Amino acid sequence: MITSLDARTGAVVAEVAEETSEDEVGALCRRAGEVAPEMEALGRGGRAKMLSAMAATLEARRTEIVETADRETALGEARLGGELTRTCFQLRFMGEVITDGAYLEATIDHAGGTAMGPRPDLRRVLRPLGPVAVFGASNFPLAFSVPGGDTASALAAGCPVLAKVHPAHPATAVLCAEALMEGASAAGVDLPVISLVFGDTAGIQLVGHAAVKAVGFTGSLSGGRHLFELASRRPSPIPFYGELGALNAVVVAPGAAARRAEEIASGMAGSFSLGVGQFCTKPGLLLLPAGEVGERLSDALAEAVRPLQAGRMLSERIADAYGTGSEGLRSQPGVRVLAGGGAQGDGSGWWGAPLLLEATGASLDGPLAEECFGPVLVVVRYQGSAHLSQLLESLRPALTATLHAELPDDEAISRSVVEITSAKAGRLVWDGYPTGVAVAWAMHHGGPYPATTDPLHTSVGAAAVRRWLRPVCYQNFPQAMLPPELRDDPGRDNAVVRRVDGKLVLP
Repeated sequence: MITSLDARTGAVVAEVAEETSEDEVGALCRRAGEVAPEMEALGRGGRAKMLSAMAATLEARRTEIVETADRETALGEARLGGELTRTCFQLRFMGEVITDGAYLEATIDHAGGTAMGPRPDLRRVLRPLGPVAVFGASNFPLAFSVPGGDTASALAAGCPVLAKVHPAHPATAVLCAEALMEGASAAGVDLPVISLVFGDTAGIQLVGHAAVKAVGFTGSLSGGRHLFELASRRPSPIPFYGELGALNAVVVAPGAAARRAEEIASGMAGSFSLGVGQFCTKPGLLLLPAGEVGERLSDALAEAVRPLQAGRMLSERIADAYGTGSEGLRSQPGVRVLAGGGAQGDGSGWWGAPLLLEATGASLDGPLAEECFGPVLVVVRYQGSAHLSQLLESLRPALTATLHAELPDDEAISRSVVEITSAKAGRLVWDGYPTGVAVAWAMHHGGPYPATTDPLHTSVGAAAVRRWLRPVCYQNFPQAMLPPELRDDPGRDNAVVRRVDGKLVLP
């Protein structure tokens, strides 16, 4: 039985659902496969209308959804209210992304002579893959779960969604799914565009089912890697887009440390402790220059951390992992505690206290090179540009890399940092903090493994829709048999940006 817990007490509040059986998983997957052509047939306008209506029904049930999510996660109604606003925004945003049709990459090469000889008529467009499995995240019960970005982009692409419910917030998942389906119905779409799957065994069966054509996952490295290997071992392997998290580094160049020590210290304290450190983009490593300027910033950071209070974590499992991981860091040779946050609250629920450590060794390996999910930050001093480059080269890839610098004083060291980190991270941040991922056209939320299983794609932003599409080329097809966007006269409703005989043509 899947139960809903009160994150502030650990008590069972309700029984939400039975675990989904293998037969039920199969039936849901087969039905999604049947629905897929109808989803595509809705067209861009129909799907955009559906996404907007889904956002409206989520907003209409805001109070109930936020209260339930707060009970299950203890994230607070203010934080969750903002997350619901983001969730609704990204649903509408994905509708905007598909409206002009540029995402289809419609391309036409008319038949004719070339330097290589005669060419047939060739027309290429992106089409939906089919049913998509989405695994929700523990730390974002709305924006990265059942109604989240993977769901929004998959539906926009024309793919039905089979959502594996996260055990940390099952009641929230059910409410959100109900709201999404209400929105679909209000938009005239009476199809099971979203189905829920409960239980870890059912999730494994979901990844293995032949009807599922791709998977979106946000979670741990171990869990994601296991599912990735299952997806790869299928008789017909499928794309597995796993966001697995990583150790996100922040570099402070000497000029920035000298001029903005207190400002950077305050920002870093807020960033690594935000949401009790339970963000995949949380900075986990701070690289400071050795000497007086670095010492001053380190002291200011310790002062900023000491008043911070412990916060409730999302689940007992996450809190236990944070306790084990932070203790493992503290026990490493050359590691000392610079500052710690307040006490562990009232004793109920699961708690994590901010922790600031310093590692004095010459290299980064073992636990020091791995993500610890929770409010811990490790400070390391670098002895000049060459040592900094050595440290950065030793790190595994990550979702983000951040640089604080003052130009022109720090230009040389900045160029070196950018060159190294651009090969290791999906998003580079200048004079800011990596926590917070904007839903925008230019956003990239991804990175080389282990940050994600596919560095070519993003799970946030307009390009997220590209994961759920595949190219199809039509050779010498009659006009009536072509997708409307590829016809010589697509009509007003299907006119999109196209590349025709090598030239970009606007509708």
